[in-house]
Amino acid sequence: MEFRPCIDVHNGKVKQIVGGSLSDEMDYAAENFVSEKDGAFFAKMYEKAGLSGGHVILLNAADSSFYEATKQQAISALRETPGRLQIGGGITPDNAKAFLDAGASHVIVTSYVFRDGVIHMDRLKKLCDTVGPSRVVLDLSCKKYDEGYVVMTDRWQKKTDTILDLKLLEELSAYCGEFLVHAVDVEGKANGIETALCEMLGQFTMRPVTYAGGVHSFEDLRLLKELGNGHVNVTIGSALDLFGGTMKFEDVIAFCRE
Repeated sequence: MEFRPCIDVHNGKVKQIVGGSLSDEMDYAAENFVSEKDGAFFAKMYEKAGLSGGHVILLNAADSSFYEATKQQAISALRETPGRLQIGGGITPDNAKAFLDAGASHVIVTSYVFRDGVIHMDRLKKLCDTVGPSRVVLDLSCKKYDEGYVVMTDRWQKKTDTILDLKLLEELSAYCGEFLVHAVDVEGKANGIETALCEMLGQFTMRPVTYAGGVHSFEDLRLLKELGNGHVNVTIGSALDLFGGTMKFEDVIAFCRE
């Protein structure tokens, strides 16, 4: 299990938010923590700790008045540690190469591929043709409904018709180098992981998978390591002491490296 750090940027600031609260209307999000430090500060900290593969997420829509400030925070983090961080949030074939040139190792994509609630394979193939599939991370963040874990798009606000299961992961593996999965129902709540989802992800070995959502204790990490068979990576936000939580950054790194 690898610890994958995060830098979430909203309204031009590094934050931790309650994922399900995000709304494009008035650029609202329920905040757990707002940092006085910028994205470059966290990027350098992660590099000094020997971490890579973390993700920088732009949480404002491209038409938001805050988008440029959010983008500049993200770019500063990428340039501080070239090749060590992934970036997501509004990624398309038109801007993907610019983010890679700015220092991103991978681009993370959801909404461009899942448009109007439907997966568009032609769009995914176009992105792969632009940057190469090995540099694409598919974000299959999901919410639990009666029919299963449903992929969510547009900053987790819109439901798609796509169920996240092993078959989907296998089919999409040809078009990406990694997967990122936020459990939206528990994201930002620091109240425990989505166990059934973690168990399913633990059965998949074709590509690296990073799980996010609900981790708030070392017992959660132990459970994730068990359910994920030791190969599901993890990111922790609000529960980390860097963002006002109780889990010490250095202890989390040590635990994941055991």
